[in-house]
Amino acid sequence: MEYIILCIVIALILFFLIVNICDMNRFVVRKYTFSSDKVKKEITFAFLSDLHDKKYGKNNSKLLDAIDKVKPDALLVGGDMIVASPEETNTNAKELMNTLAQKYTVYHGMGNHEYRSDLYREKYGEMYDEYSKPLMERGVIFLRNKAVLLAEHNIEICGVEIDRKYYKRFTVRHMDDSYMEEILGKNEGTHYEILLAHNPDYFKQYKDYGADLTLSGHVHGGLVRMPFFGGIASPAVRFFPKYDGGLFTKEKSNMVVSRGLGTHTLPVRIFNPAELVVIHLKPACKEQEKQIK
Repeated sequence: MEYIILCIVIALILFFLIVNICDMNRFVVRKYTFSSDKVKKEITFAFLSDLHDKKYGKNNSKLLDAIDKVKPDALLVGGDMIVASPEETNTNAKELMNTLAQKYTVYHGMGNHEYRSDLYREKYGEMYDEYSKPLMERGVIFLRNKAVLLAEHNIEICGVEIDRKYYKRFTVRHMDDSYMEEILGKNEGTHYEILLAHNPDYFKQYKDYGADLTLSGHVHGGLVRMPFFGGIASPAVRFFPKYDGGLFTKEKSNMVVSRGLGTHTLPVRIFNPAELVVIHLKPACKEQEKQIK
């Protein structure tokens, strides 16, 4: 009996090890379509988040090919493309983003790793500048608590950089209702608002601010995904995070949480492949408008 139990345990360990190796080295493409009477013209975005210097194929060729097949009008980046560690060179992230910047218009939000590498320069040196400055010279638009308007589409893309205290481990820190407006200014609600907000924990605050669509990451899909339970852990060391990956809706506001393209610290992905997210926005048809009314 003990021998049988031992064999079962070994078989399970090998099974999960194989699944982890597979899911760590593949990604899927997930597509979402949203319509709104605020949107004046169709547009398609590819959304990348949490690469953490990961590479898929030589020079990230597999990821580049997948993005090209989507034929996006522009790229949205949710942050954490790099790894904030004094030993990291982030070569893969730099090369990937440099290539993408030569082919697409790129709007880059801030993750906690970019934020941290810029904030603690005594520890990370010039890491943030070495990543961001060459990209800005290529035309990448970094959105640090600011927005850009795509007038032809009536879409505003806003990148929010929340304070480091909102990334503390073990708990979700309280965020005042006025905080978003304090750092971003008033949202008039006249444009379709896309909010690049790396941490999904504050979906309510993003919705209340007026975000029509929030794009987040950070949670890596919860590392291991279980049927009925979803992701089991977040980088903040909280079990079964509420917003782990996929689409979430509050009233008329939507949030898509990318499961990310890479990992850090804990190299674990079980039943949780990385993902490239595609967002298609289009004007609401008359039938939809009638239903809304």
